[in-house]
Amino acid sequence: MKTLPPGSTIGILGGGQLGRMLSVAAAQLGYRCHIYASDAGSVAAEVSAQFTCALDEDIVSLTRFAESCDVITFEFENVPVGPLHQIEACAPLHPPITALDIAQNRVAEKNFARTHGGTTAPFAEVLDRPSLDTAIAEIGAPAILKTIRMGYDGKGQSRIRSGDNLDSHWEAVAHQPCVAEGFVTFDHEFSVILVRGQDGEIRFWNTPHNIHEDGILALSVAPAPAAILEQQDAARALAAKMADAMDYVGVLTCEFFATKNGPVFNEMAPRVHNSGHWTIEGAVSSQFENHIRAICGLPLGDTGLAAKNVEMHNLIGAQANDWQSLLSDGANHLHLYGKGESRPGRKMGHVTKLHF
Repeated sequence: MKTLPPGSTIGILGGGQLGRMLSVAAAQLGYRCHIYASDAGSVAAEVSAQFTCALDEDIVSLTRFAESCDVITFEFENVPVGPLHQIEACAPLHPPITALDIAQNRVAEKNFARTHGGTTAPFAEVLDRPSLDTAIAEIGAPAILKTIRMGYDGKGQSRIRSGDNLDSHWEAVAHQPCVAEGFVTFDHEFSVILVRGQDGEIRFWNTPHNIHEDGILALSVAPAPAAILEQQDAARALAAKMADAMDYVGVLTCEFFATKNGPVFNEMAPRVHNSGHWTIEGAVSSQFENHIRAICGLPLGDTGLAAKNVEMHNLIGAQANDWQSLLSDGANHLHLYGKGESRPGRKMGHVTKLHF
């Protein structure tokens, strides 16, 4: 276990809002952040000490960046893994590359969950057009066709209904390798958000109830209703097993469906997560602060609720334009991410309210 003193430099791969909030949390603990991203307009770079604007595959720039850091983390899971192996000797990388490898492949991710005792939706791998026919014959319809790699917030997906012409769905995913998932009948969606320290200690935040609209998280509420809390222990046990198996360090989020037969694992995010944004004001120590604590080898902070209950609303697209009316309620905690262009489906900020 290596403890980094304040004043050390934390490298963050990715320059979006998660990197922005990580940088703010790191600065409060006395650390400097160095952002590495390909977007010159990085909103994380605005609040960080250093910024390298370069492509993920630019090994020269990536190596120079890594050599300037005392520890490296990432704010999204689609960082190319290959180049990371070339810089892992420069500075510790938390969470581990293994977590990225698993999270970037939906088939590997589901098999990993099953290996550790989890239940997933029925699924079949689809590598070409004929195997799509085989997959749907095996798991039935309705089903969801998802690209094995990349895709989030409903992107890279196509919903298949009984009797559909499968050619159109194969076109919708641009003939990319996919996984076909059978539909899961569920009552609620929820996430298990944990932090694991370098010494293996695991702490959980309250389990939020997540409500999605058009495939994008709209609302997270903690604590969750009883129907979710009854399945919390089983979901947490699976998430902890997976974290231990990866020798994970940092915040890990696992998303679940609450069904009549228990929790069904959906996917994992090896990073801080949108469904945990409420923890900034709603928990004693936020997911961002605890991620920094974990990767720097510090003692973990208290993950308990700071109020009786907490709700977090995402501000999608033009919803962020209501900032003035949102601020007219003094109980609202408004977070705007500094993104210049408001587009439909784009996360522009969030607002959190605590109820005492």
